[in-house]
Amino acid sequence: MLGMTKKLLLALDHIEGISKLDVYRQHGGYAVLQKALKATPESLVEEVKKSGLRGRGGAGFPTGMKWSFLAKPEGVPRYLVCNADESEPGTFKDRYLMERIPHLLIEGMIISSFALGANTSYIYVRGEYYYIIKILEKAIEEAYAAGLLGKNILGSGYDLNLYVQPGGGAYICGEETALLESLEGKRGNPRIKPPFPAVAGLWGCPTVVNNVETIAAVVPIIQMGGDEYAKIGIGKSTGTKLISASGHINKPGVYEIELGLPVEEFIYSEQYCGGIRNGKKMKAVVAGGSSVPILPTELILKTAAGEPRLMSYESLGDGGFATGTMLGSGGFIVYDEDTSIVKNLFTFARFYHHESCGQCSPCREGTGWMEKILHKFIDGHATLADIDLLWDVQSKIEGKTICPLGEAAAWPVAAAIRHFRHEFEAYVNNPAAIKQVKHYYRLNKLEVVNS
Repeated sequence: MLGMTKKLLLALDHIEGISKLDVYRQHGGYAVLQKALKATPESLVEEVKKSGLRGRGGAGFPTGMKWSFLAKPEGVPRYLVCNADESEPGTFKDRYLMERIPHLLIEGMIISSFALGANTSYIYVRGEYYYIIKILEKAIEEAYAAGLLGKNILGSGYDLNLYVQPGGGAYICGEETALLESLEGKRGNPRIKPPFPAVAGLWGCPTVVNNVETIAAVVPIIQMGGDEYAKIGIGKSTGTKLISASGHINKPGVYEIELGLPVEEFIYSEQYCGGIRNGKKMKAVVAGGSSVPILPTELILKTAAGEPRLMSYESLGDGGFATGTMLGSGGFIVYDEDTSIVKNLFTFARFYHHESCGQCSPCREGTGWMEKILHKFIDGHATLADIDLLWDVQSKIEGKTICPLGEAAAWPVAAAIRHFRHEFEAYVNNPAAIKQVKHYYRLNKLEVVNS
């Protein structure tokens, strides 16, 4: 066991009134900002590089490297945009961070903006998080009044204006270029890349887009130094990570873990998820939000080589999608032995069909096609040939779209068939299974669509 994780992001979340500026400052808030403003922007970027921090929104790209790509043409403004459009099913850790400790994000935004040479920055918040928007706006107002935002911050000569922008409630706007399109007032369609945002982002200017957790992590990195931060975690998975734990577990919630924690310990220890509820056995886990491949119990607890599976980018991805998955955004969904993988997949497929922007034909047509085929399984009209058809459709989406939404829709389908093909076959061969699912839909007043 790794023991108790040293909390870096949620160390203050238990303190009453921590969302208020005076309470946050009483517990050391904005002291790191004072330290950062005395350093050079280049040295701050170097500390983030040395920390090994990887993007916490899902892609896991090295943050310092991303910052170093930012173009710096003379006379052209640069922007930092915080991606708070937390729309991945199963993920809710950014919401918790913004709700409980909004000034941690704001302090991270100011430090990161200073490091990047940005004088205007934005927090793009998922539209459904309206109450979070109000919390952030109040915190920003407090920061302006205290001289932490605006002109000549803390007498440093550095100016920064920070704005909160509500999103339109579209999953696609979690993709950084679609987010920028939406921020500019246009329809949230992903852009063709290159050029990448670091060269031509918001209003055609150099832009960095980072996730809420990523920006918040900059504060402890500058506080302790990049080298010290890199000692936490394992290998290239450095630092701590917020995990949104949900599903059939005894203790759902948001947990801050040290990367490298064994998956089995995370699921079964009382410190974290507390095991499977009602004494059931675990059947499968979606480890990083709905878009990552689902793994059965035997593969989520151990790698194909028989080693304990760890909560890290490398260990969860070990073996590729044949035997592995992804850490993704940290949306950790646990399923017990009574779960219907087919029914769960149908729910995911409906979501991705609804959220496709329709710009790419494979995604626009393929997501709808997959949903219709899964309707057939749920409604008892499927044949064994439909399993192969479903596999064929998902394979024609992956890697053939402008943005990763196509992969997000295809990977869960491929993994479900790869690891649970017998369940699809049971829906074809066992009428009792279909009757049970229809009964579930009637009880929950959900529509079963005839295909």
